[in-house]
Amino acid sequence: MFIVMTFLIRPGHVRLGITMIMTAHRSCRVVFSKRSYTSEENNRIPKIYTKTGDKGFSSTFTGERRPKENQIFEALGNTDELSSVIGLAREYCLEKGHTFTDQLDKIQCILQDVGSNIATPQSSAREIHIKRTQFNNSSTTDLENWIDKFTEELPPLTNFILPSGGKSSAALHLARTICRRAERSVVPIVRSGEADPDVAMFLNRQICCNERREKGKHL
Repeated sequence: MFIVMTFLIRPGHVRLGITMIMTAHRSCRVVFSKRSYTSEENNRIPKIYTKTGDKGFSSTFTGERRPKENQIFEALGNTDELSSVIGLAREYCLEKGHTFTDQLDKIQCILQDVGSNIATPQSSAREIHIKRTQFNNSSTTDLENWIDKFTEELPPLTNFILPSGGKSSAALHLARTICRRAERSVVPIVRSGEADPDVAMFLNRQICCNERREKGKHL
């Protein structure tokens, strides 16, 4: 069974939509509240397209209109792609019975919070926006603990490892490289003061966490 949830940003208009498809037994905490298009008078199923971005502009959580090639939307796209490939890796890992799939699931949920913070540029954010999208750096601490645990389980590496090792390992390698791109796209936003520095720190640690998992699966 699949559940499709669309989270909409600004009342009255679709400013930015984030759609999550997840199995019924998985759940994520997302800062955006669910909004329905329907009313008592109109129970028709809403269309999933809005035409508000047809001219090449989209909106942040704060309602600010920016070109779609803006750094913020580039970073959002990269983090969305990262979550998608982690989901693919998770499915392969489930097939193999690996024990860290719950951690992959948690990372996907945290990436929703990462996207929320990126979509809220500080220059146009009000206090209510900042409060709803503040990133919790305890997630980075969790990653560091996982990295330490995986490192203890690995023998010393004596050579470089090629990105391969089966479907689950190869998918994790792909997640690592996409995570690097996501980090590179987020760093300028953080440097300009538009996003929380803890967001970039989390992505940096996630790269290390993926490396530990990949190398462990090769040995």
